[in-house]
Amino acid sequence: MTILMNILYFLIALIILKILIISIFFYQEVRAAQKKDPASRSFLEIVILYQGLHALVSHRFAHFFYNIRFYFIARLISQMIRFATGIEIHPGAKIGKRLFIDHGMGVIVGETAIIGDDVLIYQEVTLGGTGLEKGKRHPTIGNNVVIGAGAKVLGNITVGDNSYIGSNAVVIKDVPPNSTVVGVPGRITKQDGKKIDISLDHAHVLDPIMQNIEELEKRIEKLENK
Repeated sequence: MTILMNILYFLIALIILKILIISIFFYQEVRAAQKKDPASRSFLEIVILYQGLHALVSHRFAHFFYNIRFYFIARLISQMIRFATGIEIHPGAKIGKRLFIDHGMGVIVGETAIIGDDVLIYQEVTLGGTGLEKGKRHPTIGNNVVIGAGAKVLGNITVGDNSYIGSNAVVIKDVPPNSTVVGVPGRITKQDGKKIDISLDHAHVLDPIMQNIEELEKRIEKLENK
């Protein structure tokens, strides 16, 4: 009985230590989750329950081992967290500050992917490669980018700052800053060169081709009514 109690106390101590470490060293990431997720109730809830935060914390450790060429340990950590959270981040990926992965199930981030600061990623997003080439083969995501649910960003391309990738879009070409991308393959529409609010509904971004078609239909209707 004493042994079981000691094990229990040890586990409780580990949990408290984990909460303290995350609260101190990942404070900005927790605050980002609070800001970007309207369903969040408290700081403690995010620290304990948010799988996106747990995947990010584990990635920091895996990335450390990857950088010192302990590749097996790095991949072991990433695979364990994949099993626990459903989020697969290769230990070689470079991730900036305040990343928030919302829901997160099915998210995949490739080895040479680079993610900037203040990025928001929804479930089932893939930052992947397009072939068996060596070197940089995964995308570079700029700062303040939103990637909607189910989107695929593939290859050694760059998504510019303040851009939005719509849900289920497939992006295979560079995206300039301050742009919205929708469709398969992804089609780009500029947003007047202005930074867009982070709260934009990523599931209902406008398709530029459909906008043009609708405008043409209105013009035809006006001509027919004359």
